[in-house]
Amino acid sequence: MSEIGDQLRTRLVEAVDAATHPQKPPVNLYETDEALVAVAALPGVMADDIEITVEPRRLTITAAMRTAAPKQYLLHEWTYGPYAREVEIPDDFGAQVTASFGNGQLAIQLGRGTPDGRVTAKPR
Repeated sequence: MSEIGDQLRTRLVEAVDAATHPQKPPVNLYETDEALVAVAALPGVMADDIEITVEPRRLTITAAMRTAAPKQYLLHEWTYGPYAREVEIPDDFGAQVTASFGNGQLAIQLGRGTPDGRVTAKPR
């Protein structure tokens, strides 16, 4: 096969691998007087790409894959998504969910009280 064909095959394999194996972003979790706060690093995505789901005792963060401009990387350790992360949360948080996204960081505030079923949110 030609060199161009080999390069295309390599890029295709990398793209399929990235799309089917979401990255697990790091999360900081802390409690304030009013809420439980989760902060996740999600570089390379936009607020519209992010979905937040809260269920009793569980916070789930997902973000779709963004397509970056083609580059010949010398080192390529992360991609522009997709991201997926589940975090166990205490029983008494998640009744209200607000989120913001800026500078590659997602900040989620989970108000006191147990969620009544499944709650979804988008960052503003």
